Amino acid sequence: MVPFTKWTSPYITGLFTFSILFIFMFFQNAVIYTFLETSVDSTKGGLCACDKCVTDLNDDDWFFLRFNPTVAPLLNRRNSVLQTDVYRWWKGLQSDSSKTNYTEVVDTLFSLFPDEDHYSDAGPDRCRTCAVVGNSGNLLRSHYGQLIDSHDFVIRINKGPTKGFEKDVGSKTTHRILYPESAVDVDNSTHLVLLPFKIEDMRWLISVFTTRHITSTYIRVRPTVNADRDKVMIIHPAFIKYVYESWLQKHGKYPSTGFITLILALHICDEVNVFGFGAKSDGHWHHYFDGILTHFSRGSHGGDFENKTINELLLIGKIYMHKGWLL
Repeated sequence: MVPFTKWTSPYITGLFTFSILFIFMFFQNAVIYTFLETSVDSTKGGLCACDKCVTDLNDDDWFFLRFNPTVAPLLNRRNSVLQTDVYRWWKGLQSDSSKTNYTEVVDTLFSLFPDEDHYSDAGPDRCRTCAVVGNSGNLLRSHYGQLIDSHDFVIRINKGPTKGFEKDVGSKTTHRILYPESAVDVDNSTHLVLLPFKIEDMRWLISVFTTRHITSTYIRVRPTVNADRDKVMIIHPAFIKYVYESWLQKHGKYPSTGFITLILALHICDEVNVFGFGAKSDGHWHHYFDGILTHFSRGSHGGDFENKTINELLLIGKIYMHKGWLL
């Protein structure tokens, strides 16, 4: 009897663990499905008015095991209290020796910037088209400018310029995702969307519109940025952690700005078109506005896994990828 017990115990334990994991995944999938199904009047048809919506329910489990519509993409005063695990993970992203009180920073943020729910108008009558515009050199000579500008939202990343590149990248920008080290001026039609990798980033945002005293983080940063204060938004730290854990399966140290932006678009848009991601046809990775070579697998990001996940989103029709003429 002893040998039988030794052989069956690990087997039973493994079977039990697998069963619990399966039940959890099934339950999570069912909750998300129910949330999406009941969030609109099902008698009116689909979840949005586009021909195909990001949240269409006739897809396989891969997407819905990762996509969680209950996670708030943007920070406001009402959802600003961070769970302990979120705060610990977020604080650990980059060294920050300051003893800044997070609650005080949030109070100051929303005394300066809009404290409201954003994009809560999802429903069967809405078809919000979004262009996520990366900075890849494959945009050059693509002639995508007019197509990009035709979208309801045009979301650009970091310093990617439009001036001088309008024919290929367009001229319209409704949202620009940035952090202190990648800050640029934006016009009054553009939402400045802060991607805070640390509390110091939030303090910098406050400083930009008040005292302008923060001039460096781990490198020199701009003490001021031209932007409309009433259009400022802040990505929720819990959303960054959700992207890392749910979508990247903890590959790398944290997600790249481009990947976070893409997942953000899945949450606020009904149709997502992606431009300026990936390498040129010769395999080189560089920005369309400079010749500095880079590569998606380098740095702290799980670049290979990000690329794999983006390709899967493309295969199941959750995004549409425009890779340029690749000249």
